[in-house]
Amino acid sequence: MSRWMRPFSWASNPGIDLPVLDDALGRVDPRKVRVVEMRFFAVLSVEETAMVLKVSPVTVRRDWSSAQIWLYRELAGETDDGPGSLETAR
Repeated sequence: MSRWMRPFSWASNPGIDLPVLDDALGRVDPRKVRVVEMRFFAVLSVEETAMVLKVSPVTVRRDWSSAQIWLYRELAGETDDGPGSLETAR
């Protein structure tokens, strides 16, 4: 199983600043936020997340992967508001 597909629990990553993560999630597409909540906080599998959100597992994998990359860049201070941005329109 790819590391991108495994559940990524906040409990196993104590160095993550939850208020900063919450702030960053406020700027992401709502469906991707729900995927992050299901995968990161609830530690659901791709299939479980897809069932809860009523989307396909492929959609969950795509959203999970892009949200992880975006959040990593955002939390590391490597923001880029170019065409690949996941930020919601304001």
